[in-house]
Amino acid sequence: MNPQVEHLVKKTWAKFCSTPDDTRLMIAVSGIPGSGKTALANTMTTQLNKIHASENPSSPPIAAAIPMDGYHLTRVQLSAMPDPAHAFARRGAAFTFDGEKFLGLVQALRQPITMKSAAVYAPSFDHAVKDPVDDDIAIPATCRVIFFEGNYLSLNKEPWSLAAGLMDELWFVDVDFEIARSRLIKRHVLAGIASDEVEADKRVRENDLVNGEEIVTFRLPVQEVVSSIYDPTWEKS
Repeated sequence: MNPQVEHLVKKTWAKFCSTPDDTRLMIAVSGIPGSGKTALANTMTTQLNKIHASENPSSPPIAAAIPMDGYHLTRVQLSAMPDPAHAFARRGAAFTFDGEKFLGLVQALRQPITMKSAAVYAPSFDHAVKDPVDDDIAIPATCRVIFFEGNYLSLNKEPWSLAAGLMDELWFVDVDFEIARSRLIKRHVLAGIASDEVEADKRVRENDLVNGEEIVTFRLPVQEVVSSIYDPTWEKS
């Protein structure tokens, strides 16, 4: 295991063990597009659940990774904006997300867990139709460690900063912009967002890295800065 990840796993498990039974441990993992935040959140979830299973074989998983992708504004909402062409061209920028809706999820998960607590549901994102799917990710009361991941989770602008204030920790995945650019070009072509690398590079420079500048410039103080590590699976994050 990578030393950074090993440190975070040990730290998070220790924090979970000292977290009251009626409370969730909530950690937001942010970073610029292409930084590897999704892979980090998923890796942490896997490792925490592995430790828990080794000590409690019959218990359900206690950790989950919740992506911010489901909080994209829908295409209908983007079309209703004053400048729809600009909104679609900048899809992925902070203003093209429903930050208030995400704040509502965080507030719901911050409520005390009781014997009567029902599952909380988060939206996912259907890349085939390019729109969110409401209530697609179930978060049961047994899920006690949440790794949120997304670009703007440590952004010092409301409502993102309000959601950040409800987290136990903020983590930031740091990556060189040129490394992120290379990853994003490949991702956009593979995902069909761009027809070739030239078109992909244009989108990366005019949208993704512009968003990245905002993310870095307006970042809140964080508890952990994690250096992005090269791994082919991280290019999808």
